[in-house]
Parts: sequence; C-alpha cells; structure tokens
Amino acid sequence: MNEKIPEYLYEKSVIIKTIIFASVFALIFINIYQPFNSREWYVGVSQFKYFLFSSFVILAGVLVVVISRIIMYYKCRKHPITVIAYILWVAVEILSMATFYTAFEGIVLHDTRDFFEMIKQSVINTSLVLLLPYSTTWLYFAMRDKSKKLERYREDSILESKSIFLFNDEKNNLRLSVKKGQVYYIESADNYVKIHYLNRGKMSIFMLRNKIKKIEEDFRDSTLTRCHRSYIVNFDNVKVLRKEKDSTFIGFDNEQIPDIPVSRSYVENVVKMFYKYSS
Repeated sequence: MNEKIPEYLYEKSVIIKTIIFASVFALIFINIYQPFNSREWYVGVSQFKYFLFSSFVILAGVLVVVISRIIMYYKCRKHPITVIAYILWVAVEILSMATFYTAFEGIVLHDTRDFFEMIKQSVINTSLVLLLPYSTTWLYFAMRDKSKKLERYREDSILESKSIFLFNDEKNNLRLSVKKGQVYYIESADNYVKIHYLNRGKMSIFMLRNKIKKIEEDFRDSTLTRCHRSYIVNFDNVKVLRKEKDSTFIGFDNEQIPDIPVSRSYVENVVKMFYKYSS
C-alpha cells in the first residue's frame, strides 16, 4: 500500500478519459436508477426535461472530480502519491460530491429529511457513481499498460536474440547462450555436438546432446552454416577461404582453431556465404 500509484493513473489522457467515463456513467445511472430522490426534483415534467435537468445537476457535481483530478495531475507530476493516499483521495472526492448533492437537496429542493440521513444516502449513491467507473478504468488501463510492457519485453527479447545464439538440446531445453561473435564452429560427435566458442580469451568446448542436422535447421537463417557432414561454421568469424588441389578449407583469425574442411556438396553455398559476410 506504500507503493507509488502507477504512472498511467495521472497521465493527462487517462485522467480525461476517466472523467468522461465517470460523467457518462453518472448520467446513465441517475436516469435509470434515479438516486437522491431525483424524480421528485421536477414533478410533472416530461422524461426528456427530467433528463436535461438531472444531467445538469449531475455534471455540476462531476466538477468536483474535474477539479480534484486537475490538482492530482499537477501534484503527481512533482511527487507521485502512494496507493493508500490515492484511496483516501478518492474517498474525499466521494464525500465532497455527496456533500454537494446533499446541499442541493436541502437548499434548492427544500428536502426536509434529516441531514445525516441524506448525507448517508448520498455517500452510498456517489460511491456507486464513482467507484464503478474508477474501478473499470483502472482495470482497463492496467491491462493496457501490461500489454505495452509485454510488447516491449518481446521486442527487447527479439533484439537480444539477434545478437545471441541460443542452443537447445534434443528436448528443446535451453542449455547454452553465447554472443554470436564468440562462436566459431560446431562439430558433430555422434549423438552430441561440440560447440567451440571463445571464453575469456581461450577456446572452450560445450557438449550438447543434439544432432548437427537439427542445429543446422535451427540456425538456417543465421551466420551458422553447414560446410561439411561434421561441421557448421560461424561466418561472422571466417576470415579465409582456401582451396588446395581438390580440397577447400575455411580459416579463422584465431591460431587456436584448426582449418575446417569443406565438402564438395557445400562448396557453392560456402562461397556465397563467404562473399556475403566478408563484404
């Protein structure tokens, strides 16, 4: 309860929408439910005139909310209030609005009922008029805010995934995350693959239970490209493409890494990838 209220609650657009919704709800409420003995305000008038007169009175009471929310807007811009303070703020709005309607009944309409009876009933009716739209709008904007945060999280995850290789095992469980520039090549080892990557300036190997074919499929649209029945290389780190007699080899700029052979069936695609990522 001592936490600050969400920022969206005192955004100008949210405050305006909340006031409009509360006003519309109040107009519908008074014309259907007819609280505050409102039907007795204008005896003998048509339903349309009653709607106009009651609407004027209700909107006059809503001015309390308008003034309150303007004050809240400027206050929260400097010092956001806590949740408990917000609840108390709403309670003061209800009490102020109820006092206005009670004074209207007593002074303008000459209601002879006991003051405390009138204020009690006004508080109940005003609570319905304000709390229902307040709760609805808070829930709506909370859901919208969470949707925005989730979308931003997804966008951040996509951006992050573009700079990181995520390696899953055969059961699709994430086992290794490595920055793309740190991965050099992947080597097949029966039911496993060996991921050769740079860690603290030294080459390291991570044994991952998975097939090299599956790794090839998972990273088909990345810089990880199959060049041999037993090898996949990261063309971000390929520096040399060397042909010797009938054999082709891939070389890196790291002396710790041996040259990787290229099978004949992969030569054409390897050459394309090399020129694509070396340009």
